[in-house]
Amino acid sequence: MTLPEGLEPFALSSSERLGELTVELAPEKLVEACRFLKNERQFERLSTVTAVDRYPSEPRFEVVYHLHSIARNERLRLKCRLPGENPAIDSATAVWRTANWYEREGFDMFGIRFRNHPDLRRILMPDDWEGHPLRRDYPVVGPRA
Repeated sequence: MTLPEGLEPFALSSSERLGELTVELAPEKLVEACRFLKNERQFERLSTVTAVDRYPSEPRFEVVYHLHSIARNERLRLKCRLPGENPAIDSATAVWRTANWYEREGFDMFGIRFRNHPDLRRILMPDDWEGHPLRRDYPVVGPRA
């Protein structure tokens, strides 16, 4: 699979492995690239949003979007790298409503803020939980009392 035509202005890099294309984007270009991919390249389905903690490396976090073109049966992975200090990126909920709960999970588990999200709050952990359990520096035994 090659880089979808028209995505070049958004891509920082791309690689293919095991038949899957991954495109790295600048975080500030994410929503515009997603809108282009949905409207112009028929990636009508956002199948998941997840995150990776690369601690102690910087940039520490990767936010990963898995897209699917049902019409062409193609899949595409988008990645944006974020710093460890105050990680934040614009929400993709304006493009795909399905981003809502996926982004809430990224916030809850990793502490990544999704700007302009319509309801950014915890989804898995109790509201009074301290910390973000999927961060690599989170204590294995949980927070100490």
